[in-house]
Amino acid sequence: MAGLDTHQSGTDLLHEFTITEDVAGKRLDVVLAALMPDMSRNRCQDLIRAGAVTLGGATISEPKHRVKPGETLVLKAPPPADPTPQPEAIPLDILFEDDALIVIDKPAGLVVHPAPGSETGTLVNALIHHCGESLSGIGGVRRPGIVHRLDKDTSGVMVVAKTETAHNHLAAQFADHGRTGALERVYAAIVWGVPNPAAGTIDTRIGRAPHNRLKQAVLKDDNGRQAITHYRLADRFGQPPAETSLIECRLETGRTHQIRVHLAHIGHPLLGDTLYGAGFATKSNRLSEEAQAALAALGRQALHAKTLAFEHPVTGEVMRFETDLPAEMAALVEALVETG
Repeated sequence: MAGLDTHQSGTDLLHEFTITEDVAGKRLDVVLAALMPDMSRNRCQDLIRAGAVTLGGATISEPKHRVKPGETLVLKAPPPADPTPQPEAIPLDILFEDDALIVIDKPAGLVVHPAPGSETGTLVNALIHHCGESLSGIGGVRRPGIVHRLDKDTSGVMVVAKTETAHNHLAAQFADHGRTGALERVYAAIVWGVPNPAAGTIDTRIGRAPHNRLKQAVLKDDNGRQAITHYRLADRFGQPPAETSLIECRLETGRTHQIRVHLAHIGHPLLGDTLYGAGFATKSNRLSEEAQAALAALGRQALHAKTLAFEHPVTGEVMRFETDLPAEMAALVEALVETG
């Protein structure tokens, strides 16, 4: 593969290559990824599907298209997006705020920080609008003030730092996992079945699933990172085979998707969790009509960060915040109780 030219065309950068015999017959996305080492293969596939690549003058939108020797490959790469999130007037449910930090009750559906595919409409955009320039540069350009996160479809309490000192102090508390300080994180979860024993500790190693980059998984041996979840049964509803329960999960560590992975691992995935509880989807047909309607209205995994406690980074005061279940999750509990 020989690189012929790279030049500007308006705001786009054109990369032109000649396909040589050594790569003839290979997939277009594989060849493009090799030519553009700074781009991931997924990014190359997205650009191909978006019509940014031509071969021999013809636009190719299929990543698996096989290239031919002598063809000229042209990539029309768009200019890089502005890495600085912009302020957006998104309403926030503020539980507490002072000069050092802000505590919010995050609604389900709100992404925490900008990422590919979610560049706008995030909690960070809302915080920049609310807090102004005070967040700039704290903890990184893309994640100003963020010391922990909740999944897009998980609701609940979050704390965000407003100064560098507060960020460092809070980040240290989360890194310590509450072993020596006041940090406490408790989640409410509605799961399929009833865990036995009714209380216990799940201690595994978690990392990216080998065959699905979107998922985390419990890994064997020394792979992944240690993840510890303490749980207890709070309530139970219904009868087998449609039995469900409300449990509380207390995090000792905070890995990506930790609670969702751990509960699925012990055979009790969250209701509404299509990523980790896909095999349980047909169980919803065994629920009452009221519960089925409530679960459909929820439209997400039944998980809420109900309690967050930490030491204030300036005053040293132990601060504790508790929130009720959001309306749609409370409605699901009510439907399960009434038909149990």
